[in-house]
Amino acid sequence: NEASIIAVTLDALLDDANLGEFDVIVVANGCTDRTATIARSKVGVRVVEATSAGKAAALRLGDAECSAFPRLYLDADVRISASSIREMIRTLQATDIEACAPTLIWDVDECTALVRRAYRAHNILFSPHRGLAGVGAYMLSEAGHRRVFPIPDLIADDEWVHRHFAPHLRCTVKGARSVTRAAPNVRAMIRRRARVRAGNRELDALGVRSTLPAFRLRDLMRLVWSRRLLPLDAMCFASVALADRVLTGWWASFGEDAKWPTGRHAA
Repeated sequence: NEASIIAVTLDALLDDANLGEFDVIVVANGCTDRTATIARSKVGVRVVEATSAGKAAALRLGDAECSAFPRLYLDADVRISASSIREMIRTLQATDIEACAPTLIWDVDECTALVRRAYRAHNILFSPHRGLAGVGAYMLSEAGHRRVFPIPDLIADDEWVHRHFAPHLRCTVKGARSVTRAAPNVRAMIRRRARVRAGNRELDALGVRSTLPAFRLRDLMRLVWSRRLLPLDAMCFASVALADRVLTGWWASFGEDAKWPTGRHAA
């Protein structure tokens, strides 16, 4: 149900694209609003509809409609331009890289002051290690596609993709930009973090493990001591992280997970 944002996403992508340059496929999976109707109104866009939700299934449906490479997999609420897509294509065609992602820019215009500060810390902490995950957009070459598709039914498709590529086979393209709406409030930010945590646990259980070190409080303090991060920003992030751990543990213990969906059908 992305009727409120799908036109913005498609306009951002198509505004500076040549007619027929891209084959754009929108998968409306389990939508009960006007997502499919709005997407069909855009020239150059094809729509695939499915009755059930589930992001991995939607990715497989859209992928089956594709006939060319490279392929960009884009979340419905992520804005990216044709020029950024071209830059990503050039990267895959000119190198041995098999998977790439744009540089992420958080849209924090609708966020509370506390969440804005928490995102500043989050960005500094995790952007050097983000890779293909958490961006809402990744592109695969034909060789990269063979490595990860068909994507199984799981929560974190982007983390699944990221973990299948060694560092020398994936990259963030500095000349490409994508804009993602940040969580507007603490509740929404905690829900996103809980979903990421659930997705990571699922991948670990499948034996697809991350090679990145776990976040530690001293990492945050080191940024403050080096003056790369304001103490208040660090405090806001630490408060959200603590609330995330405490509350998701509480809900899991008392069977309250349904109030804060983290499953594979939540996307």
